[in-house]
Amino acid sequence: MSLFNILNIAGSAMTAQSEKINIIATNLANSESIIYKNGKYYPYIAKRVIFESSNSNKTGVGGVKIAAIVNDKNPIQMIYDPNNPLSNTKGYVLKSNTNPITETIDHISASRAYQANIEVLKTVKNMILKTLSIGE
Repeated sequence: MSLFNILNIAGSAMTAQSEKINIIATNLANSESIIYKNGKYYPYIAKRVIFESSNSNKTGVGGVKIAAIVNDKNPIQMIYDPNNPLSNTKGYVLKSNTNPITETIDHISASRAYQANIEVLKTVKNMILKTLSIGE
């Protein structure tokens, strides 16, 4: 494996983690959103990013790519609030399944993974520079 393959792998991981951070930010921003569709109100449903390995060459060495962005399977919350204008006949309001604690933990994890890949890039850059200076 050449050093340039390592750059491609770290770059693909940074791209994937960046997309995950964007999805987390979207989930947090829309956690209180209500969508009006077909005459009914629906809460925002959180999204999750699914990663997969991308083997781009014959060596089996690849990077990371986003396989899919799917809806979170956690159940939608039902909050009893009979004074809310969006409540149903029993007084319940549907709320998003976004959990701010889970989103925050996922954000920290994705940020750390992004930072780790930056360190990989810095290390490879230093190794390439050292290699170029051998002949001097």
